[in-house]
Amino acid sequence: MRTMKPYHISFPKIGESQLGYISVAENEQLPFTPQRFYWTYFTPEDVRRGGHAHLELEQILIAVAGKVELEIETIEGEVFSFCLDSPDQGIFIPKLCWREMKYSHNAVQVCIASIVYDEKDYIRDYNQFQALQKDYNLI
Repeated sequence: MRTMKPYHISFPKIGESQLGYISVAENEQLPFTPQRFYWTYFTPEDVRRGGHAHLELEQILIAVAGKVELEIETIEGEVFSFCLDSPDQGIFIPKLCWREMKYSHNAVQVCIASIVYDEKDYIRDYNQFQALQKDYNLI
């Protein structure tokens, strides 16, 4: 059984440089129906956020300001690196992916989430994630 991999999503960029732009995300463009939105900001540059995976949650991350560097590891052990630095670009993170993010001082990251918050959905221990990787790869 293969899992989904993280991938880049481009959102429409409507407008022109003299007037500004708008980008839009509609359900038809998304790999899931959103159930929650949240945003992260004022994260110090020397702080790495994330450090967890989810059992069921899928996410799309968008840097609406600044820059966010992502490192994502799938349950199959593949590692992906992405840089979000444009508000018309996003990264889809499937379930069962470990993620870490590093932010520029002015970064504002919006998250579109597939389910509402559930602490039981989090895998916060990397060793536990690695154990799941071993179990998964035996299937």
